[in-house]
Amino acid sequence: MWKTGHSLIKAKLRETGAPLAGEMSGHVFFEERWFGFDDGLYAGARLLEIVSRSLNPSAVLNALPNSASTPELQLKTAEGENFALVQRLQERGEFPGAQQVITIDGVRAEYPDGFGLARPSNTTPVVVLRFEADTPEALLRIQHEFRLAIGSVAPGVVLPF
Repeated sequence: MWKTGHSLIKAKLRETGAPLAGEMSGHVFFEERWFGFDDGLYAGARLLEIVSRSLNPSAVLNALPNSASTPELQLKTAEGENFALVQRLQERGEFPGAQQVITIDGVRAEYPDGFGLARPSNTTPVVVLRFEADTPEALLRIQHEFRLAIGSVAPGVVLPF
């Protein structure tokens, strides 16, 4: 897990020697048998290679877990306020149901059945929010915790969820 951003992910891949790195935006970086940069056709070909090793490639894909998730949500802020809001959330936000809160790139609260993320965009004045959980009910519960935590450090803010 590392900071979001094409160049940041690519640098971390090289630093750690990881065989694979990726981010939600769809950038997938292969180090093994490749040049360490992302290429959609290569990623697709490697996926086909991996699933073709099975007698039933569809079963491999169908066995992947299904989860409830949101698209990337954007909380619009004034210029620079996105960083300040997330810093306040890191310092004072409370996530009582979380098993772990990771602050590598914003705030990522890890729950037994999902996660919530709030991070400042590096390119636009927004706080990027994402939520994923095993069930729709868990997704709503995690969003509720984030609603309370964000509301405690930014009263009156109108959230996009």
